[in-house]
Amino acid sequence: MNKLLSVKNLTKVYYNNKDEIEAIKDISFDLYEGEFVSIVGPSGCGKSTLLNILTNMDTLTCGKINYADNLKLGYMLQSDSMLPWKKVIDNALLGLEIKKDKKEENVNYVIDLFKKYGLNEFRNKYPFELSGGMRQRVALIRTLALKPDILILDEPFSKLDYQSRLKVSDDVYKIIKNENKTALMVTHDLAEAISISDRVIVLSNRPCIIKNIYKIKRDKNGTPIENRKDKNFAYYYDLIWKDLAYHE
Repeated sequence: MNKLLSVKNLTKVYYNNKDEIEAIKDISFDLYEGEFVSIVGPSGCGKSTLLNILTNMDTLTCGKINYADNLKLGYMLQSDSMLPWKKVIDNALLGLEIKKDKKEENVNYVIDLFKKYGLNEFRNKYPFELSGGMRQRVALIRTLALKPDILILDEPFSKLDYQSRLKVSDDVYKIIKNENKTALMVTHDLAEAISISDRVIVLSNRPCIIKNIYKIKRDKNGTPIENRKDKNFAYYYDLIWKDLAYHE
């Protein structure tokens, strides 16, 4: 597999007038083409800070991040952030509009995604007319419109109720796999991380270090809902739960 991203000894320290706060300490990991990797850790440990650094929304203090040549990142936030006065299709095209890349080829690509993933009949509706799960699918299509190599997902299902969360995680997983994308996701939900991921990175309390990286082995790879029934699911859940329950 091609290595798309390599993080080496990444450290982040925040300074104020009185002292310094070390948020992230000496983190190293790689991300390979086609992988779905999740990051879990205690609340406030620095997971979102790490994503912000990877997407250049924040700066590292020391360490190094190596990206594959011409790599493009797409960042999907917790909220779908749809503009209520714009139609759904116009929300999906917003990134292209901002990038001044709203050419016919790219617009047709987005429309094809709407057709492929059951949203075409809703494309001229307004956001309030869609369910939370459908809005998240639109938000994902908006991210895919820019044709990123890696999707960075910051708790993309956290605003949904449990039943919708299960269904949408299946939908999002299928879309990402069908479009041959690589994904790096932060989540608080262990079951979600184990069921959707090829690997799970477990962070400690702040300043966060990597406690463990688990390669998730299954009898058969399926959708996230199907993977929850795998015989190894409980084994990984117990391991990761212990890492988090006894964090340093």
